[in-house]
Amino acid sequence: MPIVVVANPKGGVGKSTLATQMAGYLASRGRSVMLGDADRQQSSRLWLGLRPAAARPISTWDVGEDRIVRPPRGTTHVVLDTPAGLHGPMFNQVMQLADKVVVPLQPSVFDMFATRAFLDDLAAHRKAGRLQVGIVGMRVDERTIAADKLHEFVDSLGLPVLGFVRHTQNYIHLAARGLTVFDVAPGRVERDLAQWEGICRWLDN
Repeated sequence: MPIVVVANPKGGVGKSTLATQMAGYLASRGRSVMLGDADRQQSSRLWLGLRPAAARPISTWDVGEDRIVRPPRGTTHVVLDTPAGLHGPMFNQVMQLADKVVVPLQPSVFDMFATRAFLDDLAAHRKAGRLQVGIVGMRVDERTIAADKLHEFVDSLGLPVLGFVRHTQNYIHLAARGLTVFDVAPGRVERDLAQWEGICRWLDN
């Protein structure tokens, strides 16, 4: 049962967007998916509550603030949304469970500095050699200088860049209905689906 953790100590980088979209993709592939939310804001859990009954099912993984236990048997894939400021005992618990870690990153110098320190901590963790770690650029406008700086930064990390997700109202409108780009007609979100191809391949491996 692969457990995919979405983590970055910086708040507002798109962790919940990424976590819910990944859960939606795995559900669209017929997986038995659970979505956990260790963030006090409970954005991913709120999203699950908005998900229509007709959509492909995604179960809730009840995660406590102080202790995270393994999800129940029968689940094939788990996605865990984590809080800003992930560190200490919670960081260690999450990494002990994780098989894959996805780090969302925005084209901001503050985000890059915070992420660099987090990746250093990740590399120093005793389970680091067994973790698959990937970077996803969030809310990236490829036409900007900030996007160029983001490309330079991720190229220096030596980690796979799974994809770059653009800033679009599609995610906002779909989230308000508990849906993902994988729940609607492909023609409506063609550009977004193209950006997800690399992320989806990584999830499937």
